[in-house]
Amino acid sequence: MSQTREPLILRRRKNDLPHDIVLNVLTRLPAKSVIRFSCVCKTWYSSITSSYFISTHLNNLAHDHDNDNDNGDGYIIHMPWDTNSSNRVVCTVAFDRTFDTISEVEIPFDLTPGRAQIVGSCNGLLCLADIGKLSISKDFIYLWNPSIKKFKRLPDSCLGQLDFVTLGFAYHPENNDYKVLRISSYPGMEPHLADQIEVYTLSSDSWRKVGMSLRANVVVYFNNFPLPIPLVSGALHWMARVIEDKCKSDMIVSFDVNSEKFSLLGMPDGSKSIVRFQTCLASLKGKLAFLTIGQSEHDYHCFMWVMREHGVLESWNKLFVVPLERVSACIGFTMYGTLLLRCLQPNNQTDKFVLVDTKTLHEKDTDIQNLSCVATFMESLALLDGANTVSY
Repeated sequence: MSQTREPLILRRRKNDLPHDIVLNVLTRLPAKSVIRFSCVCKTWYSSITSSYFISTHLNNLAHDHDNDNDNGDGYIIHMPWDTNSSNRVVCTVAFDRTFDTISEVEIPFDLTPGRAQIVGSCNGLLCLADIGKLSISKDFIYLWNPSIKKFKRLPDSCLGQLDFVTLGFAYHPENNDYKVLRISSYPGMEPHLADQIEVYTLSSDSWRKVGMSLRANVVVYFNNFPLPIPLVSGALHWMARVIEDKCKSDMIVSFDVNSEKFSLLGMPDGSKSIVRFQTCLASLKGKLAFLTIGQSEHDYHCFMWVMREHGVLESWNKLFVVPLERVSACIGFTMYGTLLLRCLQPNNQTDKFVLVDTKTLHEKDTDIQNLSCVATFMESLALLDGANTVSY
């Protein structure tokens, strides 16, 4: 009588590697390779989809990603803000320094052309929103990980319909969690209306209201678009108008992701004297960057300051001044320090998009033809263990 033999792949040999060593090796592989290995057997699948494995894999890749950024070899993803195509929006993954294309990936859900924006990017997890629907309290914000082909549509907000909305996306390392901050501000309203603020937490899959307990009235601006709201030193940052004792001044308001408390930061000395056409905030190698494009005497320049020690006003340092031939707008800024500028052309000519290396001030033409949203990118397993997700 023949005996049923155990499948070869399930048989344990004396020279097989221990399971913990196998997992250690897997945590150092690219996300797409790990996903393929999760199909080997149930044991591997169970281990790979655990929160411990995902966080360990993230820590290993984040270390490698930081080393790549030191060499100018990180990655970005950019998405056209407006497109004439009726098809779904296609994003481009590219090198941080050169914007040379690596691959293209189609967004697996519908966004309105000319209305979509990248809210932020944390650990390879993207937050996207349809800004044409930001006054409507239903499905318009998504979390998406292209590396593992999963996305999640956020539930309805708790505050309902709001106008003049700005969004921020953050990773909360203390809890290994992700948060979306939604602020409705009313600039120009007299008397000033209190901001409506709510926070979404991925682990609870729900929204809740939070307050802004600051001494002064603060009106949060939503003029950082198309740049994502920067996450620096565990806090999200916006430009804001502060009203105190009938005096108005521009400052930076920050939201600590861990404590969920707001605080105010002063602007760099010298920045207020510039006739500014554009002011925005960004992250440069983990530091808060203040970027403004304006006119100095008769010439146009792009100025940037970096806060070397977060929260210390005296640590603002003017990093560079880039001369501009014509009126321009910054539409992208990478962790490496590359500016993506939209240069306005005269006589109704098509606008030109150029890259500026802020170290060498060297300009380079780019293949980008439309106003785009730009964010950092890396492969990860984020959202692999998430509930209520969609695979495609």
